[in-house]
Amino acid sequence: MKSLLLAVLLLWLPGYGMAMQQDDAEAPIKVVNAATDQAIAERLNAIIRAIAGMELVEVSVQAGVLTLSGEVANTQLKSEAVAIASRLEGVVYVQNRLQEQLAVRSRLAPAAEKFSEMLTTTVQMLPLLLVALVALVSFWLLGGWAAKRGAWLRHIGLTELASNLGMRFVRVAISGIGVLIALELLDATALVSAVLGVAGVIGIALGFAFRNIVENYLAGVLLSTRNPFAIGDFIQIDNMSGSVVRLTSRDTVLMTQDGNHLRIPNSQIITSPMTNFSRNPLRRFEFSVGVSVDLDLTTVRQLAIATLQQMTGILTEPRPRVLVQELGDSAVTVRVFAWIDQRETDFLKARSEAIRLVKAAFDNAGIEMPEPIYRIHMADADAGSGKTPAQFVVSAPAGPGEPGSIDPTVDVSTDNSIEQQLNAELSQSDEENLLPAAKESGAGSA
Repeated sequence: MKSLLLAVLLLWLPGYGMAMQQDDAEAPIKVVNAATDQAIAERLNAIIRAIAGMELVEVSVQAGVLTLSGEVANTQLKSEAVAIASRLEGVVYVQNRLQEQLAVRSRLAPAAEKFSEMLTTTVQMLPLLLVALVALVSFWLLGGWAAKRGAWLRHIGLTELASNLGMRFVRVAISGIGVLIALELLDATALVSAVLGVAGVIGIALGFAFRNIVENYLAGVLLSTRNPFAIGDFIQIDNMSGSVVRLTSRDTVLMTQDGNHLRIPNSQIITSPMTNFSRNPLRRFEFSVGVSVDLDLTTVRQLAIATLQQMTGILTEPRPRVLVQELGDSAVTVRVFAWIDQRETDFLKARSEAIRLVKAAFDNAGIEMPEPIYRIHMADADAGSGKTPAQFVVSAPAGPGEPGSIDPTVDVSTDNSIEQQLNAELSQSDEENLLPAAKESGAGSA
């Protein structure tokens, strides 16, 4: 009996719980101080009348269901109206029946209103704009005036290109101060950071794009400051050589020995080894000559030195020198050195005449200058005959020496043909030249 009652009780309890939950769900919702429909409508109308662009919105509320109808200026106002209506106390549901205004006048009204506000603000700020403009123009004129007073930079030793660069920097700095003052007066200093950021990005991009131009310009500034050469100097850079015509902000112009113009970028001149043959007026030439191994080398040296000492254009101090350079298979090579003054003697002419005179002196003294000798071994075809192979010495016959003597009428003076063409180029061209005026007497060429 007890078991039966326990089973009935277990079956009855779940059903009783479900019945209790159903009764709770169907229980009426009690509302305390709920807002009336009229109060909701009045409150929303008061809100939308204060918002521009919602003047044509109509509001109706029934049983807590709020209906929005009419027109709004744009999609953003349409969403904002629904959001505001949903937040009102007592609203159960919001029906959105709003439409956007498609008339041209309604579309242009907000833009016209904004333009009117901007115009009003501009009129109010007109005095500040005038003051800012005056400050900007004043500092710009002050920068231009300062840029024209660059003589003091030249007095302290800067070149024309470096002075121009410094004056440009001064002008930009003074004008920049004026821009900052104008922006401060207009309360637009926040724009400075944006402008500087954009300028930095643009500067980096332009730096990569015009890297070679900037390198050549800076190299031109360094060259004009250091002055490693002057107009008319004969220089060699790598395997390129010529007389200097001009130095520009981008490249250096040389005139080759053929009379052609050779332009070399300034950055290449800065980073490459350069030889200036004209900076020192004294210059040494040299050449080699081979003599027989049977000769007395002391006699050979004395004869070559005596011959060069009698030649026109050869300096007595530093005196000529003859050194034994190499002992070869068929000849001894001696090296002949002599100095000239490039302001009076041409380098190529003097070297050519020295070679001629030394050869003539050696020929007159019977000093043999042998050609290469070849030794040929002929083997006997009969290997068992016991005969030793015959040996022959075949020597190329030396050409008959023509007697010669020192001719004082031989012209070894400086060759001014390139210098004349260079001066003509300088007088006819209007291209900038950062080098000082050409020298009165040009140095010899290579």
